[in-house]
Amino acid sequence: MTTPLNLIRTQPYTEWAPDVTPEVRADLRRQLEQGAVLYFPNLNFRFQPGEERFLDARWSDGKSKNINLRADDRAVRGAVGSEQDLADLYALIRRYADASETLIHTLFPEYVTHMTRAGTSLRPSEIAGRPVSWRKDDTRLHVDSFPSNPMLGKRLLRVFHNIDPAAPRVWRVGEPFADFAARFVPKTHGMWPGQAWLMKQLHITKRARSEYDHRMLQLHDLAKADLDYQKTVPQQEFHFPPGATWIVFSDQLLHAAMRGRAMMEQTIYLDPAAISDHTHSPEAVLARMLGKPMLAA
Repeated sequence: MTTPLNLIRTQPYTEWAPDVTPEVRADLRRQLEQGAVLYFPNLNFRFQPGEERFLDARWSDGKSKNINLRADDRAVRGAVGSEQDLADLYALIRRYADASETLIHTLFPEYVTHMTRAGTSLRPSEIAGRPVSWRKDDTRLHVDSFPSNPMLGKRLLRVFHNIDPAAPRVWRVGEPFADFAARFVPKTHGMWPGQAWLMKQLHITKRARSEYDHRMLQLHDLAKADLDYQKTVPQQEFHFPPGATWIVFSDQLLHAAMRGRAMMEQTIYLDPAAISDHTHSPEAVLARMLGKPMLAA
């Protein structure tokens, strides 16, 4: 594989509330907003005694892809176990959510008033070989977009951590978003009048879908459906070792998870007003290409 740009940017920090100068914070913010992966090889999330048992996929209920915790919930979803086991799972996942939020607050204080903690997940199952439809196959390069949950421009900021003690989390990372969009945006189409209202009324979506969400979902599907693109697009493979943490805008970074198990993930919804340089954001790229704003004023 060849890649014109290495999007993995290694960072030296080992604490979830690192001591970082304003100049370094500004540089990290610039890199993140331009679509890079901020990679912390030695930022480890440590287990409490007994929590290693949750590395086993047997704690999943078999119906959900992940064991997850919504921001305001007091219990996990998608898990099985005794009352004590579920309480311990809750404590583990909540602690990771708190650590991730602390990291974002410390590195990007400008985001604090614009961010909302969303779901936190423990993913104990192996990715490779999982039987899923092509749309749900995350081993194919894609940008994140939700069919039923329109973001209306809010960014998807994610903090990942490989808690598998023995094996790496293997990703592919693709070309910059602007290059990706140049290939596929001409194949997308807008919504017909009344479509957003009807989809909400039929409970296909939780709220009225914006044209931005409509186009982003098509980009997600077009990339996954194009097997030639998956093979030939400029990309790099990267192995995130045990104990590694990484931060990305997953609605901007073209990514695919190829192998690995036992990962934790925190999603943060970020208002676009928090972005310092909108040049590289998906909404700005689409607006330039289509010659109109993607979001209502």
